[in-house]
This record gives sequence, structure tokens and C-alpha cells, in this order.
Amino acid sequence: MCYKGPPNPWDPGPREAEGFKEQGNAFYIKKNYSEAFNYYTKAIDMCPKNASYYGNRAATLMMLCRYREALEDSQQAVRLDDTFMKGHLREGKCHLSLGNAMAAKRCFQRVLEMELDNSQCQQELKNAESLLEYEKMAEIGFEKRDFRMVVFCMDRALESAPACHRFKVLKAECLALLGRYPEAQGVASDILRMDSTNGDALYVRGLCLYYEDCIDKAVQFFVHALHMAPDHEKARLACRNAKALKSKKEEGNKAFKEGNYEAAYELYSAALTIDPNNIKTNAKLFCNRGTVGSKLKKLEQAIDDCTKAIKLDESYIKAYLRRAQCYMDTEQYEEAVRDYEKVYQTEKTKEHKHFLKNAQLELKKSKRKDFYKVLGVDKNATEDEIKKAYRKRALMHHPDRHSGASVEVQKEEEKKFKEVGEAFTVLSDPKKKARYDSGQDLEDEGGNMGDFDANNIFKAFFGGPGGFSFEGNPSSGPGNFFFQFG
Repeated sequence: MCYKGPPNPWDPGPREAEGFKEQGNAFYIKKNYSEAFNYYTKAIDMCPKNASYYGNRAATLMMLCRYREALEDSQQAVRLDDTFMKGHLREGKCHLSLGNAMAAKRCFQRVLEMELDNSQCQQELKNAESLLEYEKMAEIGFEKRDFRMVVFCMDRALESAPACHRFKVLKAECLALLGRYPEAQGVASDILRMDSTNGDALYVRGLCLYYEDCIDKAVQFFVHALHMAPDHEKARLACRNAKALKSKKEEGNKAFKEGNYEAAYELYSAALTIDPNNIKTNAKLFCNRGTVGSKLKKLEQAIDDCTKAIKLDESYIKAYLRRAQCYMDTEQYEEAVRDYEKVYQTEKTKEHKHFLKNAQLELKKSKRKDFYKVLGVDKNATEDEIKKAYRKRALMHHPDRHSGASVEVQKEEEKKFKEVGEAFTVLSDPKKKARYDSGQDLEDEGGNMGDFDANNIFKAFFGGPGGFSFEGNPSSGPGNFFFQFG
């Protein structure tokens, strides 16, 4: 009714209002909600005291997902007529869609007071109770840093409360904390399209940029969020962390460039304590510290830092390259090959291919006898140094010198004597030495290293047959000899 009291046959208002309402109903049935809204508004303008007109317009606004406006119309409808059951039901649905489960429960309970067996209302009440339970689970999950659980709860909650910005922001924040930045950005952007001043959404946008190591842009969003919501503590803390992280990282980079590696190491370490949630930036900091560690010859520590960087960001090519080089420097060639293979699979560049082939070559070389180690010389030893080393080792391990030792010792010394001869055969021949140094198989030349005679090499080196002999002194015991040259 437009008014109380007997109808006035001379007042065309009620008839026109009813006509507008009927036209609105017709458009509503056709799902033309915008036109339905226009005609319900005309009906309300004609009769602003009619509860059903507000109720109809509320239903239309709900179909247009304009829940806040729909809530206002529903509340006006029940103010005009507290017995208007559809009005209470729609008010409850609006509260539920906006994420206010407690208010929704009160509305649904009011409907059930009027009609206890209203099945639709009973279901909506269950939805409200479920929403409260998901909110509680999400709160516990956030406190435990179980962000996946929070995302799950918010997804379920948003099925009943699709217009709740609070739930969307919480989901977006947790997505950002899980490193799912594009998804988090998408949720925050949807909110900002509807409300460009939403401080929570601005904070989440900044958080995503911050975690993607776009510090300067992140700070801009945090500042904007604080402008919209001066008491936003999360934005304030994130802004402070972002500025501190940027400052420490830049100081560390400056110290590194200046060659002050100890200071750089300390600065990168300090930066790593600022925010353990910033995965991408911390991965870079670990890699930077690993680079400093390699400069300080702390290679195992450098490997550990690079491993931490890779654990945070498995796609971080620079960390794989740095760790691989450290593996090469510590002669852990299998590990180096594995890292270079990972890099080359990801980025097939000529440089990466060269790194991989070099590591594979060093791995192959490492599995052979180390002739330099056998002779006890450096890889850059001169021809004279190699000869002197052979003379010393050959005399040391010659079988005649150990003729009085146990069988086991004799066998071991004979083996070493042969290895010394083999090493000298290769390293004293420029061609063989070059092939050995380059990792090539010496058998490729057509010779067989297994056929050489260590005694012949020894005799040739010391001047031919009879040129050198060991004579033991029976009274001296094993290992005591004098040398006699012919």
C-alpha cells in the first residue's frame, strides 16, 4: 500500500505505481534487470512507503550483484513492514553475500520465527553457519602460517559470500605469501576495479610487487594504501621492510663492487634477517652472499648459500651457475655437470654449452689416474721438474729396494713403481702430455699403455743396462741400500 487509510479514487498514484511494478516484473522475468530496476524505482518514486516495491528492487539489485544497494532496499522494506518475510530473507542473503554471517543468521532466524518449515531459509541458515566455521578455520590457519588452508577456506567462503572484499583480500594476501603472485594480483585488481580506494587491495598489490623484487613500485602502493587507510599496520610494516631491504642490499652491492668482501658478506647477512617471507629477494641475497663466499675462498659455504637460493627459487639460473663453478673449484665434477645440465636444459646458449662440455671433460679426466699426483708435481711442472720427480719416485718405489720387505709391501711398491713409470712415459712425451691434459684417451693414438715395461723405462732413464743397481746390506735389514752406478 502507498498510504494508510481508505483509498482515494481520484489519486492515480497507486494505480500508476502498480503499473510500473508490473512492468518491472515483466522485465525481471525476461532477465532484463537494468530495465526492471528502472521501473521498480519509478514505482517507489510514486509510492515510497510500499515495502514490496523495495523488496522487488532489492531482488533486482541482487541479480545485478549490487549487494550493498540491495541490502539498503531490503532493510527499508522490513522497516516499512516487519512481517515482510521476503524482505527479511533478502536482507539475510545480502548480508551473507557481503560476508556478514552473524547479521545473516539473525535475519534467517527472524524468517523461521514466522515460518518454521521454510526450507530455503533453513538452507541459507546452514550456509551462514558454514561461513562462520570457514572464517574460524582461516583465522587459525593464518596464525599457523598455513596459507594453503586459508586459501581453501576463503574459496569455500566466497561461494556463499561472493561480494566480500575482506575474504578476497585475505585470499590474495595468502596467495602472495605462497608465491602465487599473478593470482594474488588478479584478485586485488578485481577489487580495485570496483573500489579504487580499497586500502587492503592496494596493500596486496604492493605486497606482490615487493615479493617479486620490484621494491620501488611496491613502496608506492604501500604509501598509497596508507594514504587511503592511515592505520593500516600491515602496509606500514611492509613499507618499512621494503625500504630496509633495499637499503641493505644496495649497501652490500656497493661493498662488493669496491672489493670489500667481508663487509659485503655482513650486509647481505643482515638483509636476510629482515623478511623471511620475501622469497625472491632472499634468493638473490643468498646467491650474492655465495658469490662473496667464493671470493673469500669459502667455497663450501658458497655452495651452501647457492643451494639455499635454489631452494627458494628453483628457476634461478644465476645460482646454479655460481654453485656449479664452486663445484668445479672444489673438484666436485659430477655435481658441477648436474648443475650445468640443468642450466643448459633451461637456456641453450653457446656459453652454457661450453660450461657443460668443460665440466664433462673435467669429470672424465678426474676418473683417470692423476699422473701429476703420482709424480708429486704441479700440473704446470717443467720438463726438468718432471724428470727430477721421476728420479726420486722411481728410486723410492723400485722393487729391488724392497726385496727384503713382506710380500704385501713388495706388491704395493711394485704397483707404485709401475704407476711412476706410466706417469713419466706420458708426461715426458709432449704429444702424449698434450693429449692427456686435454682429456683425450691415449689409446686413441694406437698405442697400448698396458704394454709398457716400467723396468725398461727405468733402465733407459738411468743410462741403459747395468747403468744402475741396488745392493742390499744383509746386516742392515730391509730398506737399507746403497746405490752403485756403472
